[in-house]
Amino acid sequence: MPVQATALNRSELRRYVSRVQDRWRLDAAFLGGAMVADEHGAPAQRERGSEYLVVLVSDAFDEIPWLERVYVAGSLWDGHEMGAPAEVHCYTRAEFARKSSSMPVVHDAVWQGLDLLNES
Repeated sequence: MPVQATALNRSELRRYVSRVQDRWRLDAAFLGGAMVADEHGAPAQRERGSEYLVVLVSDAFDEIPWLERVYVAGSLWDGHEMGAPAEVHCYTRAEFARKSSSMPVVHDAVWQGLDLLNES
């Protein structure tokens, strides 16, 4: 059965960013993943990967262990509202500089996904 493409729930995305920013000041936030690719017209016959991939960048993460940041930021995602869970990545700006060039999923979220801080 083919996957039905649906529009992204932008109002919930704004609420998610707001919930995260209630805890940490974000320097950048990107959304990638299969649902974003669907919205951009990607063909149905492909390896989907994560439905949503969230990349959050904040120097406020500096003193917080990586797993704790990811757990808290992931717990703020409303999978029911969005229709699927998200794979969440949380980096300081220095970590992000390294990961965006070494991890294809992070690179793709930045270059082909949505900039959540500038999404209207």
